[in-house]
Amino acid sequence: MHPAPSVILFTTLSGLGFGLLAFLGLGLPDVTGGIAFVFFAIAYALAVGGLLASTFHLGNKVNAIKAFRQWRSSWLSREGLLAVLTLLVMAPYAMGRVFWSENWALLGWLGALLALATVFTTSMIYAQLKAVPRWNTRWTPVLFLAHALAGGALLSGQITASAVLLAVLGAVQVIVWQQGDGRFAASGATLESATGLGRIGSVRQLEPPHSGQNYLLREMAFAVGRKHSAKLRAISLGAGVLLPLVCLLVLPFSHVLALIAVLSHLLGVLAGRWLFFAEAKHVVALYYGR
Repeated sequence: MHPAPSVILFTTLSGLGFGLLAFLGLGLPDVTGGIAFVFFAIAYALAVGGLLASTFHLGNKVNAIKAFRQWRSSWLSREGLLAVLTLLVMAPYAMGRVFWSENWALLGWLGALLALATVFTTSMIYAQLKAVPRWNTRWTPVLFLAHALAGGALLSGQITASAVLLAVLGAVQVIVWQQGDGRFAASGATLESATGLGRIGSVRQLEPPHSGQNYLLREMAFAVGRKHSAKLRAISLGAGVLLPLVCLLVLPFSHVLALIAVLSHLLGVLAGRWLFFAEAKHVVALYYGR
C-alpha cells in the first residue's frame, strides 16, 4: 500500500496522544496546576493534530463529517465517535486537575479506557481488511496498543513502565514483521481466487489491465525493496526501542536525555508506521501480475 503522509501522521500522533491521555487518566503523573496543563496540552495537541491530519487526503474536507454516520458497520466511524467522546470526557477531568487540583478518579479511569478503545478502533480499520493479508491478523491491534502504551508511558515520564512497555513493543514489532512476511502467501490468494475462475483450471494473464501506471498500481501495489525494508526496520527498532531504553536505563537521568528518548521514539514509530503501509500488499495486485 502507498504510505500516504497524512495517514502516517494520523496513526502516529493520535496513538501517542491517546496513549498519553490514558496515563493521565490513571493519574500518572500525579500533577496539578500549570504542570498538569502542559501534560494535557501535549496530549490534546497530539490527539487532535493526528485526527486533523487524517483529513489531509480528502479532496473536500467537509466530507469528514460523513465518517460519523456509519458507526453500526464502520470501524472508521466508531473511531471518530470514540475519539470525540474521549476528548470530551477528559476535558472536565483535565480542568479539575489544572484549576482545582482535584482528582476525579472515576472520570479519569473512564477517559483512559475510552482512549485505549479509540486506539483499538483505529487498528481495526486495518485489521478487518481481508484483502490485505498482512494487516488481517490479531497482531495488528496488539501492535497499535503497544505503540500507544509505550509512547504514553514515555511521554508521561513513567520510567519503569516505559522500559517494560518499550521492550514489549519491540518484541511485538518483531513478531508482526516475521508473521507478516508470510501472510500473503499463507492467505492462499492467487490469480485464480482473485478472478473466481479457479474452479475451471489454472489462470494466466494474457495482457495487463493497463499498459501504464494507474491509481490501483500506485496505491494498492506499492513495493518497497528488501534492502530499504531492512534498513527501516533497523531504524524503527533502534530509534523507537533500543535508544530510548539506553537513555532510560543505562545513562544517568536528565531532562535532555528524556527529550532525546521521546524524539528518538517518535522517529522510530514514524519509520515503523511507514513500513506498516509500504509492506502491505492488496490482493488487487494479482490482476497486474505483482
